[in-house]
Amino acid sequence: MTVGNYDGVHLGHQRMIGALTARAAELRSAATVLVFEPSSKEFIDPDGAPPRLTRWREKYAALAAQGVERLVTLRFDESMRAMTPRCFVDELMVTRLGARHMVVGDDFRYGSNAGGTIESLRAAGQAHGFGVEQIAPFVFDGVRVSSTAVRERLEHADYAGAARLLGRPYRMSGRVVHGRELGRTLGFPTANLRLMRRKSPVWGILAVWIRGIGSQPLPGVASLGTRPTVNGIEPLLEVHVFDFTGDLYGRAIDVQFVAKLRDEVKFDSLDAMTMQMKIDGAQAREVLSKVNCG
Repeated sequence: MTVGNYDGVHLGHQRMIGALTARAAELRSAATVLVFEPSSKEFIDPDGAPPRLTRWREKYAALAAQGVERLVTLRFDESMRAMTPRCFVDELMVTRLGARHMVVGDDFRYGSNAGGTIESLRAAGQAHGFGVEQIAPFVFDGVRVSSTAVRERLEHADYAGAARLLGRPYRMSGRVVHGRELGRTLGFPTANLRLMRRKSPVWGILAVWIRGIGSQPLPGVASLGTRPTVNGIEPLLEVHVFDFTGDLYGRAIDVQFVAKLRDEVKFDSLDAMTMQMKIDGAQAREVLSKVNCG
């Protein structure tokens, strides 16, 4: 078993999962990851918590692709926040989950006030009969791979840099929902995805590849924001798929971010916004014509 946020399931996480699955095979046990919803940071300081790289379903899919056999998700609340390190190990890890071996990072802490350390976990392992394996930080491209490092690259629209740390292009996924159909009226029909997270690590107008519609990724242009021109409130990912006609409602799609074209702005009129959308579309086509879909 391993415990953590695993936001992004980046190369560092993948190294942890590799050690986890190898040890699970030796012990003939299920490779298990324990995560919390919301994360401890989101529960304690919702406004100050960092943007999520992956919502729960995206995390589930990414972990499964790495060979995780069991994902245990516990609600983080006041009782979980108050759980002592000893109770965390004795009642949760041992009694309820039956941990036989723990794989942890070098900065692993657990229990109330992050009072549990790797040293106390090793002592508990000796008392309860489970092993503890510590994995060193993973350095790639000259940086320690972390969710924070991925967010920093996304914040600066360095999607290629984020992809190197993730081991795959950065994408968001979801099912297409009904919107106001304003884009269709303006000649730019969009597939709309709810973000399912308090904050997004990506904002603005973007050139994208879309998967889940045909056998091959399709090019498009996307807007990720609150749509200030039409007094929008809820952040939404709106994707216009080039040269596509058809009904996508309810379809599960993946949106891969390739390049940021500009920030979201409020226009004085719908006509001005439509004119800019045409410019954005042309620019996105040009960008995507030079980029492999990955």
